[in-house]
Amino acid sequence: MNSLFDLSGQIALITGSSRGLGFVLARGLCEAGATVVLNGRNEEILDQARIALRDLGFNTPYFIFDVTNTKQVADQVNKIEREVGPISILINNAGVQMRAPILELDESIWRQVIEVNLTGVFLTSQQVAKGMAKRKTGKIINICSLLSEVGRPTISPYTAAKGGVKMLTRAMAVEWAEYNIQVNGIGPGYFDTEMNTDLVNSRKFDTWIRSRTPAGRWGKPEELIGTAVFLSSRASSFITGQIVYVDGGVLASL
Repeated sequence: MNSLFDLSGQIALITGSSRGLGFVLARGLCEAGATVVLNGRNEEILDQARIALRDLGFNTPYFIFDVTNTKQVADQVNKIEREVGPISILINNAGVQMRAPILELDESIWRQVIEVNLTGVFLTSQQVAKGMAKRKTGKIINICSLLSEVGRPTISPYTAAKGGVKMLTRAMAVEWAEYNIQVNGIGPGYFDTEMNTDLVNSRKFDTWIRSRTPAGRWGKPEELIGTAVFLSSRASSFITGQIVYVDGGVLASL
């Protein structure tokens, strides 16, 4: 591997990494040499992820905490740094999606989606960045979305949260540049994941996505790995405050 992209010796915490895109990113960073710390709220699913990665030859400890719980985040980040080592890479991936038209949207759904997708990024980044700032080095990658830029019906909380993550990414990049912390985002397009199973199986939506995406297909989860490794590595040492959209050309087209 080109040394610019080598993550050997780096410790990466990936929130929401027991399955879906988070699990794929965990595997990708392991393959690039990093020690990856898994996170989620369900121990059984986390242990299944750990075993799957162990069977590939990787040691991936997991820590259970809710990214919206300030005390849990602080306690577990401190525990990771004591037991595993200093976190040099953070990928904020934890997220939820709930759909309803705005006129019918229950306030509790709004608050839950905002809390997980936006406040969780703030709380986890703030805690991890304390150690990074002391060490004068760090990489933070926030998982944004096409919905950081555009809207669609029935997902207003998600759109608001992901738009907020985009701007929070830039705010953190500006404030933490003096500590040699690079903060960037990845904006996935439509990927064939568990979260999108209903959409993939909808003939109408599937046809629309394929026609709307210049690449003519859904993204494959592993197609996010290269961007994640790049933004986690020395190769991106002068890149901060940017959102890289991995979307098959959706945002480039009318």
